[in-house]
Amino acid sequence: MAMKTMPKKLERLPELANNLWWSWNPEARAVWRMLDYPLWRTTVHNPVKMLHEIDDEMLKTKAADPAFVRHLNKVMLNYDHVMGNSDSWFVTNHKELTNKTIGYFSFEFGMHVSLPIYSGGLGILSGDHIKEAGDIGLPFVGVGFMYPQGYFRQRIPSHGWQESHYEHLDMEKSPVELVRDEEGNILQISVDIGDQTVNAQVWHIKVGRAKLYLMDTDVDSNAPWNRELSARLYGGDTETRIRQEIMLGIGGVRLLRKLGITPEIYHMNEGHSAFLVLELVREIVAKTGCSFHEAALQVRPKSIFTTHTPVPAGHDAFGFNLMDKYFGQYWEQLGLDRTGFMNLGAHEESWGEAFNMTVLALKMSGAANGVSQLHAEVSRDMWQSVWPEKEVDDIPIIGVTNGIHVPTWTALPFENLLNKYFGPDWVDRHDDQAMWERINDIPDQEIWDIHIDLRDKLFDEIRSRTRKRWVAGHRDATQVLTTGAFLSNRALTIGFARRFATYKRATLIFRDPDRLKRILMNPHRPVQIIFAGKAHPADDPGKHLIQTIYNIAKSHDWGGRIAFLEDYDMHMGRYLKQGSDIWLNTPRRPREASGTSGMKAALNGVPNMSILDGWWVEGYNGANGWAIGEGIDYDDPDEQDAADAESMYQLLEQEIVPLYYDRDRDGVPRGWVQLMKESIRSNGAKFSMRRMVKEYTEQLYIPAMKS
Repeated sequence: MAMKTMPKKLERLPELANNLWWSWNPEARAVWRMLDYPLWRTTVHNPVKMLHEIDDEMLKTKAADPAFVRHLNKVMLNYDHVMGNSDSWFVTNHKELTNKTIGYFSFEFGMHVSLPIYSGGLGILSGDHIKEAGDIGLPFVGVGFMYPQGYFRQRIPSHGWQESHYEHLDMEKSPVELVRDEEGNILQISVDIGDQTVNAQVWHIKVGRAKLYLMDTDVDSNAPWNRELSARLYGGDTETRIRQEIMLGIGGVRLLRKLGITPEIYHMNEGHSAFLVLELVREIVAKTGCSFHEAALQVRPKSIFTTHTPVPAGHDAFGFNLMDKYFGQYWEQLGLDRTGFMNLGAHEESWGEAFNMTVLALKMSGAANGVSQLHAEVSRDMWQSVWPEKEVDDIPIIGVTNGIHVPTWTALPFENLLNKYFGPDWVDRHDDQAMWERINDIPDQEIWDIHIDLRDKLFDEIRSRTRKRWVAGHRDATQVLTTGAFLSNRALTIGFARRFATYKRATLIFRDPDRLKRILMNPHRPVQIIFAGKAHPADDPGKHLIQTIYNIAKSHDWGGRIAFLEDYDMHMGRYLKQGSDIWLNTPRRPREASGTSGMKAALNGVPNMSILDGWWVEGYNGANGWAIGEGIDYDDPDEQDAADAESMYQLLEQEIVPLYYDRDRDGVPRGWVQLMKESIRSNGAKFSMRRMVKEYTEQLYIPAMKS
């Protein structure tokens, strides 16, 4: 079904729908709610799908509605001004560099629920990064994969063992378009992967001012197994992964060349794209006939690498046999022999020596960073072997702490509140700490009323999802219970939502079940916990954690105080981070590189209760939430678990629950609201994506541009 023909006064609706800028602009979002609110809900906030399915009579009615047309025109005036990029931060401060493009390569991009091509933190960070880069006017282009089947949809049957289901993305009803050449033909690139040539078509996504190009190997000219290469995110075995990473790195460079784009900077977001540095070297060697060493001297200064995990298993490494298979004909084009090539990534893994993508990226980059200050410290120690001649403190890996895209993650009621008290231009100034100091001027009652409203919306969404699946026959009575049917709108609600990996210790809070039951089931001061998240399809230990929590949730012993929400995504993530009372995070220190879910919660006045790991080491100030444990590392995991669980129980019993239920005559918990305000005040600017991207720009991008 084609998109409907628009009436003259609404002819720019498709243009607005096809640029994700609308998704973080409140007035643009209002266009779609005003157009057809029931359809806006049933399409799960997908304007492109709306414009395919909307009734012709509705379009005629809205075209004849002066208020709607006036609002649309106002939004499009703002849109045109933003796209003009005449007064952005980068243009204003670094106009002489606006002709130097930054190429940003990432395995996944999480920008909106209508494009389910992300799995979790890395993808959401990439999506936030490209949004903010456009907001501040960076000449920024993203490169990645279009996954027609995306990441898996999670189903939890009554036995609690996670099942993976894949659904094909309807490109026609998504904010994407195929890239075509000047003759109107679909643009394709080709990469030799082993003994086969693999072709990819290219999709373009408009992300505000920034551009994003995604490769898709589902083309007729490919063999069936190559058409499946980019079908799923994180699907397949190690050999599929190396083939994907060849396409991302080498194919991504060739894609930019085909588009006529020559970045000044190549930013590798994690090691998945590190093969791009080899392609850059190959181009120079082929063009000039120089040696690998001479070409590498040209490539390193313009290559930037961000590492995202202190967990060794999180770094891709490939056996030398696979490298022989896929690069046996390639290293000669670099001017290297086999030994010289393997040495670029050689690293001793737990299972033997292999070619490590992080090692390759570190050796071939002019600058590298971790994603929090603690993570940078851990990474310097972790990768000292790449620079054996240097002391740990001198390893060239700096820390640029992650942030979040504030316009995306601020709840609409809070946006309206900040408009009222900070001024309608507060979004343009949200990385200014002085602005956030004024949060204390807002009356407690208004803050609390908004929080109650957001919490009610969370429970409405939980019950709506449960009801829809029950009516559709996808739920039995047990599943209705486990997904939150017995949750109370007025009980202290703890939110825990993240990827289910063992080091994140999702079940730590259940270490002493009897003690926890006493906390949760206190009739006068009840507490409840909502869990959500997916385990990687190949991660059975992670699935066991989900099953354990699921079985607890359906046990009558716990009184319906535990819930597990199925198929966690960006849409439910917004509800949870905005409507919970506390955000819980229990990683095994120091394995949490940064984490960003707690930043999103804090921005919306939801205090964190977290291990002092990742970003919380920098975020916690003693008055804006709670620190679990002492912020030290343990040699004995069981001792660490025991100490952290004890700390958590004490915090709940002695501080958190009493403070939450201490209400004045107006029903407002004044002490708790002060905590909420401090959470917003101390974190709003400090952990914004704007602060982060400006740090990347000033510390990494501009020095590389000028090198």
